[in-house]
This record gives sequence, structure tokens and C-alpha cells, in this order.
Amino acid sequence: MKPAAIALFERIPDRLFSPLGSENRRGYWSLLCALHRYRFGPDAPMPPSHGFLLRDINKDIEDHIKYDSAWESEDGETPDTPLNIRAIGIFNRLQDAGWFKTERWGMERTVVMRPAVSQFLTMLIGFAETGPVFVSGKIRSIDANLTVVAKGEGGGDVLREAADQARHLLEHIRNTGTNVRDLMGSLDPDSSTAQYVRTFFRDYIEQVFIGDYRELRTREHPLSRRPQILRTVEHISTNEAERARLIDWYEQRPAGGNRQKAEALFERDLQRLRELHRIDEYLDRLDDEIRRANKRALAFLDYRLRSLRPLDDLIHLSIQRLVTSNAAEPPPIFGADVLMSGDRLAEPRRVVERPAPSALRQQTISDYEKARARLMLRAREARSMTAPKLAAYVSQALADKDTVNGNALPLTTNGQLRAFQVLQSVAMAMDSGSVRLASDARRLAHGFDVRNEGNEERDHPYLSGRPFAIVRRRRQPDNLKSDKE
Repeated sequence: MKPAAIALFERIPDRLFSPLGSENRRGYWSLLCALHRYRFGPDAPMPPSHGFLLRDINKDIEDHIKYDSAWESEDGETPDTPLNIRAIGIFNRLQDAGWFKTERWGMERTVVMRPAVSQFLTMLIGFAETGPVFVSGKIRSIDANLTVVAKGEGGGDVLREAADQARHLLEHIRNTGTNVRDLMGSLDPDSSTAQYVRTFFRDYIEQVFIGDYRELRTREHPLSRRPQILRTVEHISTNEAERARLIDWYEQRPAGGNRQKAEALFERDLQRLRELHRIDEYLDRLDDEIRRANKRALAFLDYRLRSLRPLDDLIHLSIQRLVTSNAAEPPPIFGADVLMSGDRLAEPRRVVERPAPSALRQQTISDYEKARARLMLRAREARSMTAPKLAAYVSQALADKDTVNGNALPLTTNGQLRAFQVLQSVAMAMDSGSVRLASDARRLAHGFDVRNEGNEERDHPYLSGRPFAIVRRRRQPDNLKSDKE
């Protein structure tokens, strides 16, 4: 698979963006959207196998630019240029850029759009028309696809589709916070209050927002099935049969027979699905951005509502009247018993003394319950087995020897019996052939290895299982390390 920096212009023409970078870029884009809708897009009628007639495409261009007054003259055109000549010039510009391709069909010339160009135009229009995303539909689709794969009814194509959906979902949630900041920065504070409110609720709620944002934290929302989805991903990753089946599909299809590349693609798709555990982090960040946007909008609206009355003008006018008045007593500034009456003055603040809260009741634990709790903690501690405990037990059993058989291990306490059980599990993991299980077992076995000594299960006074032996792990001398280096 080639990187995007190399593969883009191997799929589309080099000059494809030239009309969209000219002065009439909005006109060219509007024309391409119209032709995509009525001629070349997936919603258009079935096109002829030989393509559309050139005169029909030129007629469509004429009908589109007939009432478009924003189209600038270029390439030597004048305002008096006939409409059909302008349409032909526009089509030639798009054809030279690679948007269209003409072919000969009998005595007529036909127009077709290359599949790669049509797909690229569809992606651009989809990006321009992106609206609210409903997380519930994405999660349900991912869950259903993974369930099909886990049951063995779907192959790598279903797994790749689920991985792509998970990646796009996380990308949309991550970008929504940036879109909210950009939108709030684009709102003009000098606009009218009505225009500000209209822009805020139309763009912020309907276009940028997540459609089911309010239900994301509820138990009924499909997002609550995220732990089940992650468990399914781990089942697909650790199940040897499923893993081999899916890697075979990757090797035959996208990897082209390269086993190493197939394993890399398989692990990449699994990692994209594992990223769903970070969705809470992205949602928390989005919550912070939304709270800041709401506070900013509410502060602006509150200021506008409070500043409706021209108080500064009233105060300035009153001062001028006082300065220019020649009467012995200045005229009253406010009307009597309307604005300055005693009933309208604020009352003094009253401090309400609240009674102190009653003390919380403390639960008394009996001596029997305390002893029972301590006993349960001691039992739990005795059953738990950590790497230091296991290393101390093995060191005591080995003493000065390099190898000791499992049947010769001391089993006089519950802790020793628990260590014996863990050593059996470590031996099975190290001989399982799985790199992941062997690596986990090696982290638990510090300074020693545990190896099976047979495949048949043998009886034991406490725990039956496959026989094993403990071998002390020798460290490599420093002089040998330097020689190898």
C-alpha cells in the first residue's frame, strides 16, 4: 500500500484542482455539484454505457450559468460573449483539468467521468454536506460486524469495515471540539442579538453537534456496550483459529501474498478498534468545550439584554439639564413615586441563621465482625500470589540446586499450595507456543523457568496436572556480552 503523499496524484489528474483555485472557484464548484447530482453521481439516473452527449452537457452548463451573476470573466471573455460560447469554454477548462473525458461514439462526441474522479468528487461533496453524527448507529454497526466476525461468519472485509467506522467515529468526536471553538470564534459580537442567536443555534446545534449527545451517558445508549465490543476484539486477537483465518484473508486479498504485511494490517485494524476505550477521554474534552461555548454565548446574551436601555444617554442628558438649568431648585430628574419611591428601594439583606446539622450516626462494629473481617483479609492475602512471593518460594525450593522437580516442592501451607498451582499455569503458558502468553508468564517468573516434562496428566495428593520442573535461569556473563557486541 503506497502512502498518500505518493498515491494521490497517481489516481487523479495533476491539474484537477486548478478550476477550484481560480477566481471562479465557487462557480466551478457549484457547477460540478449540479452535474454530479443530475448526471454523474450515485443519485442520478443510470447513465448511458457510451456516456452523455457533449451537446447535452453543454446545455446543462448553459442552464446553470444563465442566472449566475457572480461568474467573473476570464480567459479573454467579455460581458457580451454568447452564453453557449461561455459554456463551451467552461467545459474545456474542466476537461483540460481532468474532470471530464470525451470519447467518440459514431458521429457524436460523448462525455464520461473517470471512476477515480467521480469517487473523489463524491467524497468532497460528502465532506461539504457533513451534518450531525449519531454515535448510536456507529456503535451498533461496529458491534454487529464484530459479532459476525467472532462467530466465524464474516471475514477480514467485515473486520476492516468495523475498524474504519471506529476510526471515523473517534476522529469526528475529536474534531467536534475544534469545530465548536472555530464556530464560537466566527460569531460576530457586533451583529444583532437576533442574528447572533440564529447563527448560534443553527450552526452550533444543527450542523456541528453530535445528534444524540444528550443520550450518550445513559445506560440505554449503545455506547454502554463498549466493554463487550472490546472483549470481542480481544477474543478475535487471542483465538488462534480466528486469528489464523483472518490473517489468511488479509494475505490473499489486500496484502497480495505477503504474510508479514498481512499480519501488520490485521494488527492495525485491531488497534483501531481498541482505541474505542479512549472515547470517554474525547467525550470529556468535548464536554469542556461545550460548557465554555455555552458560558460564552449566555454571557453575550445576558450583556445584550442588560444593555437594551440607553442608561448612558439618560445620565448624560440629566447632567446637561442640571448644568443649563437657571431655576433655584433644579427640576426633578425622575418622575415622582415611579422610579424613586421608597417601595422600590432594595430591602436590607437578612441573615437567616440555620440550625447546625446533627452529628452523623456512627455504625458500631462488634468484636466478632472485626475478627471475621481480619480473618478474611488474611485468607485473601494467603491466596494471592505475586511475583516476589513466587520468587521467594522457588528460591527456597531450589536452594543450591539448578533444577528441582515439581513433585519435590514443599506443600505444607496454603500459600505453598497456591504457589504450586501458579507454577503449573506458568509451565503451560511457556510451552503453549503463544508469544504473548509466554511473555506474560516470563514477567511472573523472575530468575527461573518452568518447563513441562510430559503431556499426560498425573495424579497428585492436592492438584493433578502435567508434571513440570523448575530450572534456574543463569545470567550471561558480562565478558560474553561484550564479545557478542
